[in-house]
Amino acid sequence: MNNNISIEQEIKKSYLEYSLSVIIGRAIPDVRDGLKPVHRRILYAMHELGNSYNRPYKKSARVVGDVIGKYHPHGDSAVYDALVRMAQDFNMRDPLVDGQGNFGSIDGDAPAAMRYTEARMSRLAGEFLGDIEKKTVNFRPNYDNTLYEPEVLPTKVPNILINGSSGIAVGMATNIPPHNLGEVVDGLLHLLDKPQSSVQDLMSLIKAPDLPTGAYIYNMKGIREAYETGRGSFKIRSRVDVESKNKNQDSIIISEIPFALNKSNLVEKIAGLVNEKKIEGISDLRDESDRTGIRIVIDLKKGSIPDVIINKLYKLTALETSFGINMMAVVNNRPQLLNLKDVLEHFLEHRKEVIIRRSRYDLEKAEHRAHILEGLQIALDNIDEVVRLIRSSTTPAQAKEKLISAFKLSSVQAQAILDMRLQRLTNLEREKLLEEYRELLKKIEYLKSILENIQVLKTVIRDELTELKKVYASPRKSIILEKNPDDIDIMDMIPDQDVVLTMSRKGYIKRTLLEFYHQQKRGGKGIAGANVSEKDFISTLITTSNHQDIYLFSNKGKAYKLKAYEIPEGSRTARGVHINNLLPLSGDEYIATALSERTMNKDDFFLFVTKRGIVKKSAVELYKNLRSLGLIAVNLREGDELIGVRVITQDARIVLSTRDGFAIHFACNEIRSMGRVASGVKGISLRKSDQVVSVVITNGEDRTDLFTISEKGFGKKTSLDMYRIQSRGGKGLINMKVTSKTGPVVGSMLLSDNDELIIFTSANKIIRVSAADIRQVGRSTQGVKMVNLEDGQKVICFDMIIQENQLGSPSRSEAEEHGYD
Repeated sequence: MNNNISIEQEIKKSYLEYSLSVIIGRAIPDVRDGLKPVHRRILYAMHELGNSYNRPYKKSARVVGDVIGKYHPHGDSAVYDALVRMAQDFNMRDPLVDGQGNFGSIDGDAPAAMRYTEARMSRLAGEFLGDIEKKTVNFRPNYDNTLYEPEVLPTKVPNILINGSSGIAVGMATNIPPHNLGEVVDGLLHLLDKPQSSVQDLMSLIKAPDLPTGAYIYNMKGIREAYETGRGSFKIRSRVDVESKNKNQDSIIISEIPFALNKSNLVEKIAGLVNEKKIEGISDLRDESDRTGIRIVIDLKKGSIPDVIINKLYKLTALETSFGINMMAVVNNRPQLLNLKDVLEHFLEHRKEVIIRRSRYDLEKAEHRAHILEGLQIALDNIDEVVRLIRSSTTPAQAKEKLISAFKLSSVQAQAILDMRLQRLTNLEREKLLEEYRELLKKIEYLKSILENIQVLKTVIRDELTELKKVYASPRKSIILEKNPDDIDIMDMIPDQDVVLTMSRKGYIKRTLLEFYHQQKRGGKGIAGANVSEKDFISTLITTSNHQDIYLFSNKGKAYKLKAYEIPEGSRTARGVHINNLLPLSGDEYIATALSERTMNKDDFFLFVTKRGIVKKSAVELYKNLRSLGLIAVNLREGDELIGVRVITQDARIVLSTRDGFAIHFACNEIRSMGRVASGVKGISLRKSDQVVSVVITNGEDRTDLFTISEKGFGKKTSLDMYRIQSRGGKGLINMKVTSKTGPVVGSMLLSDNDELIIFTSANKIIRVSAADIRQVGRSTQGVKMVNLEDGQKVICFDMIIQENQLGSPSRSEAEEHGYD
């Protein structure tokens, strides 16, 4: 006899058997009751123990012992874990186990040992096992063939959608989100009345999942795809609110989080981001959650914009997650991917079968009882003859035969007569028998109508589902967002307020509301500015508004871009945050110029100016798509640095000012347009040790005075007409008489008498003055005293404020119009 077996065929056969065992017997739920075998066995064991919702609790260990001893030959921890999950209201939309004791928490805390906790079925779980004794479902032998267990429960609850399911089998998985019981019942009733309904029709009633932890749900396209095909995804966004503590300080309150998210891990993640300075503006973080609900409190620093921080939290943490739907379930002992309508149809078919089998069982019992009552009525109508026959019989068996023969009774009827008590012979008892018989006839007629008429059957299903909804339905927990939050522009939630942006030479940057600076007279000492260190100073100052793009160019020739509101807000005296928290700068790289521009036309150019007098003109379009890592804006020659970048048009004119008091005025069209990585051409020929300190752009507008200020606080206005147009690359003209009294030139800009200036000093003082207070003088003068400085102090930088009544629009920075940094 040849006993050779192909290894390949044997492995294939064994693996397929193992796969099917895992799929059917462990990981994938049955479409009818929505339960995996372990959950079904737990509920059935509790039912057998009489461990229902209106009975005392029993030790969880008792339940687990019955389950593993009778039906589930696996470890007790696997069974207890399943039982615990059925009791957790943050995992189950409608829990099936009523637990008493420590059953774990949403923080990931483990439940107490099963010898300490107690459990019983929830009231809803009782609806899973109703009528199970009426042969409504098939039973099969348990693992050792000593007992029988149900193949499926005769549930009235569409559990596969209500509580969902998740599991990983061999080669497949399932992930079905929980839904609202009331909505699912509405969908079932609609499909019961209109079997031809489409998935789209059903979605008008079952709009989206309803998660135990609430939160917001969006991406209806993904949900629709899942309901139509069985696979899709949607997004879950935490419920976040803002509470105001005082005028300028708010707290972010997280009250609902995504389904299956560990709250403790979430809090740790947020704390880590704050410590790593990836999220700025948070002063305190604490978890105030208790048994009434989740409450994570994030206190913000004064002046922080809550919407910006919330947006970062959504992007960097699991406050917003995706849920992938995979509606895989066991149908007729085979795994099958189902759409929404399929799931509802299978449940309705299951209910029809359960009700038909229950009706047959009840009909059989009713007919049997009616048959007995008919025999008892015959006996009561002939009571004297019945008594005589019984008295004349020597044995019960003989009496039974005589009754059958005399009155043509069945064996069951004859036995019932013999078993009848004498008190049933009274008139009252006789009437009760007749009333019972009449009720039985009505019941028999009703049960037969269920079996014979599909409309009556549907009415029974409808009544049961309606009652289920009436008793167990609860309001929706998850809120559906019809419009994706990603489609909402965050700028719509942030006020477009006028602000001042300041940045120190060492890279500390902040945003301050313009209203915190009040106008002063020329020659004042100023108010306190940023509290930077002694070895640092303010190098960049621009006025802008929250919604504008801020283009930042480093001394190394790289370009970056931020929204103004992304820069953390600080008080007038605050130091700010380091720019490295916002941009990926290298060790010796710093931001040399910041530009604020609301719009840029395709015909505009960026003008790049280096300290060695090199200029380059490149189309703005080349820099539109700035990456987070930055782009090379200009290739610098060895030893050179970028000192300024301006937005210009083809007909603009350029004024370059130098540290030693020279300036050159030439036309923009003298510079040809170059590529993004070009180096540029000579703009001014510098004298020994001199360098360019500022660049001014003029387009022939109302501002015709060139304002220049020196380190020791001397400033002057000179008519631009006094600076003749020269050719690019010349040595220029005298701009300011530089002496030991004035100190080197800090920079220049165009002004009109209606403008205002903000000036920063090395002592971190700020002065705001009117341009009308500055006297107009010639080119080669030293100007007038603008700021009273103490010994060792000097002017660091300045900027111009354009009044709203001049522009008819919110204030803009001089850096936008003239590009001063």
